[in-house]
Amino acid sequence: MVNEMDMIVSRKTFSTTPFKRFADVDDSFDPRQQDRESDAVDVCIVGGGPAGLSAAIRLKQLANEAGNEDFRVLLLEKAGELGAHIVSGNVIEPSAVDELLPDWNDPNTPSRFDNATPATKDKMRFLTKNSSIPIPAPPQMNNHGNYIISLNQFSKWLGERAEEVGVEVYPGFAASEVLYNNADGSVKGVATNDLGISRSGKPKSSFERGMEFHARVTLFAEGCHGSLTKQVIKKFDLRRDSQPQTYGLGLKEVWEVKPENFRTGEVVHSMGYPLPSSTYGGGWMYHFGDNLVSLGLVVGLDYPNPWLSPYGEFQKMKHHPLYKSVIQGGKCISYGARALNEGGFQSIPKCAFPGGALIGDTAGFLNVPKIKGTHTAMRSGMLAAQAAYSALTTNPDGGTVFLYDYEDALRSSTIWSELKEVRNMRPSFHSPFGLYGGIMYSGLEAYILRGKTPWTLKHKEPGDYAATKLASECPKIEYPKPDNEISFDILTSVNRTGTNHEEDQPVHLQVEDWAKHRDDQFPKYQGIENRFCPAGVYEYVEDQGEELGVRFQINAQNCIHCKTCDIKAPAQDINWQTPQGGEGPKYVMT
Repeated sequence: MVNEMDMIVSRKTFSTTPFKRFADVDDSFDPRQQDRESDAVDVCIVGGGPAGLSAAIRLKQLANEAGNEDFRVLLLEKAGELGAHIVSGNVIEPSAVDELLPDWNDPNTPSRFDNATPATKDKMRFLTKNSSIPIPAPPQMNNHGNYIISLNQFSKWLGERAEEVGVEVYPGFAASEVLYNNADGSVKGVATNDLGISRSGKPKSSFERGMEFHARVTLFAEGCHGSLTKQVIKKFDLRRDSQPQTYGLGLKEVWEVKPENFRTGEVVHSMGYPLPSSTYGGGWMYHFGDNLVSLGLVVGLDYPNPWLSPYGEFQKMKHHPLYKSVIQGGKCISYGARALNEGGFQSIPKCAFPGGALIGDTAGFLNVPKIKGTHTAMRSGMLAAQAAYSALTTNPDGGTVFLYDYEDALRSSTIWSELKEVRNMRPSFHSPFGLYGGIMYSGLEAYILRGKTPWTLKHKEPGDYAATKLASECPKIEYPKPDNEISFDILTSVNRTGTNHEEDQPVHLQVEDWAKHRDDQFPKYQGIENRFCPAGVYEYVEDQGEELGVRFQINAQNCIHCKTCDIKAPAQDINWQTPQGGEGPKYVMT
């Protein structure tokens, strides 16, 4: 494994600490007590998705325009390469990228993004088990002028553009700790995790101390339910004036289909089957590239029935004639899954805090009725960049930075106005009328009310996990056996993600007491963890030597970093923490 220091030293010098020896075999010295080496930059960005990369590019654009080429912007990404942990539909509204990189899709530009398929036709369908009923799509879902892309590919391309303007991009660096200034408690930067720790928590011979990155401004762009974002939100009480976030789980496959089944640029969305009426969600199918189809299902994580499996529902959906007629005879080439924010306007936290800010989906800027969030994520990154550069250059002599201008800019931006307009659609599905009441109210909002009502509907307190009923209160759901042509078992799909974690390291899915968790949760929910996880991480293994006849097992090496467990576990006793840098899925075309 390449030492983190070796990757940076060729570009910048930084402060180092005095060498400290490792302990002798019979010595009690713990190498984790060594001081970490550090690097000081102007702005540190955690996360290499559209928001983080847009912020980084805009910061360097501003600095370069001002002749301030020594202004350092450093971006850390936990994946081994940019885009490797990114999953999205994705139909992009190009307003933000048009502003950031105006020639992004210009045929005469050598560095253009050449994998954008113009959206040509929209379809909206309500599904029963065997039928597909056309229904009107709300105006927010009109995709005229939008493009079907792989966000995985787009993020890689943005990374190349970032490096061209001088951003220091470091994939494989997993930020695992927020650093604070002792004097005033403001954010000082982040630290990457130590490498070479055994499963028992002891340093191995390959041990390497993590590294600290100090910055006057740290931007968190971790995506939905970021592990460091959780800590910052709690420390600064950023949700004090907002409602709880509500989430969905998106599961996606990319297929290469027969040419006769391919309709370039077609965008299809569906509601109804296979999900029960008590569960929010819907499917999609996008035709892009050369005979490629992106298809998937989003399941609202406030579903009540613990017997429901989002993965099982997705596999079942593909057998519906709407989807099967397109993918039959084709080849599945990729699979991925990721949690996404659905709370919208009323769930946006305070985004600025002493020493930094939240940007992109980690703050929750996804427009659910529009089924889009890339443009809002990018725009939030650009707004934060403008505020950060202004704050740092007008106060060059140090001191804590608070991005007041970022909060103000958000409220004056199209992010705020478009999320406010649709704020009541998602929570309307919490009404006693369920799915059908939500559809009717959302239609009223989309076509007539347009967000101008004096009321704002609320999400359920305290969160999605609390919506889960006991297994004894719900009908058991049995899923069909996969046919290995249209539907697949979960381990086959996990294999398509390319995910990998070194087994001899601490389990990054932290459950304090596995036996206690089993004793408390299994009688109530009969193994919900095994069903909500789209990667087969959690198991209740038959063991007649145990009192309940099962033991709880975590297969951490299967994890695809979707964060569902941290969100949906009814006892809220699973804490997702970042594993070693560079590990996790290696998504392709997602």
